[in-house]
Amino acid sequence: MSGLFERINETLSVIREKVSGDYEVGIILGTGLGGLVKEIAIEAEIEYGDLPHFPLSTVESHHGKLIFGRINGKKVVAMQGRFHYYEGYTMQQITYPVRVMKFLGVKTLLVSNACGGMNPLFRRGDIMLMTDHINLLGDNPLIGKNEDDLGPRFPDMSEPYNHELIELAEKIAIENKIKVQKGVYIAVPGPNLETKAEYRFLRQTGADVVGMSTVPEDIVANHMGLKVLGFSIITDECFPDALKPVNIKEIIEAANRAEPKMTLIMKEVIKQL
Repeated sequence: MSGLFERINETLSVIREKVSGDYEVGIILGTGLGGLVKEIAIEAEIEYGDLPHFPLSTVESHHGKLIFGRINGKKVVAMQGRFHYYEGYTMQQITYPVRVMKFLGVKTLLVSNACGGMNPLFRRGDIMLMTDHINLLGDNPLIGKNEDDLGPRFPDMSEPYNHELIELAEKIAIENKIKVQKGVYIAVPGPNLETKAEYRFLRQTGADVVGMSTVPEDIVANHMGLKVLGFSIITDECFPDALKPVNIKEIIEAANRAEPKMTLIMKEVIKQL
């Protein structure tokens, strides 16, 4: 047994002391977007610090709990707080919880993030369904020895975010009169926000929004055959010719305001899976 499988089994042994059965849906909640937890009929909560081999979240607004329960009758496991490259963690540490979710039975992963909007048609507070991404983190969680029992050495990424789930989320948004955008997310290391010149460059690559997360988790999810649906909340407008200073408090406030709409869509997607 490889070191990775040994670590996963050690983590699972602690989880299985608290919960049993398969959890079909995994959820990763981003900056200022932890409110979906209120919609979960909670069966158990485990602090990251109590889970062997789990990193600890060091970012404001990321609570650091793995939550087990049900939404609309479906069993879900939710990360209330995620990990970022800029915290000093390796890509393998960042994505380790996704590996664990796979062994808990997860087949569909819903992931959310706060981001900066670069598409001039997007506005602060908009919800964007992720259709694709660009990895400018400078690293990849699949570098190193491949575990063939988890996934292929060269996984296909032609559909990193599941088209059927995107269509379902868009249908639900229309039915509930919620405006959603669709577009490309580009991931950068952070933690500083970008300069005007960097926003111009990133926009020219074909990206609509920029953030500092999600892409590693999506790569590993695809490696293991999970279907992924990604939500980006645009918390600030990153237009170079009209760029204004922004701070984390304003970002969290914008995320909190948009969160109820995203939560509604997520709940209905889970119900219809």
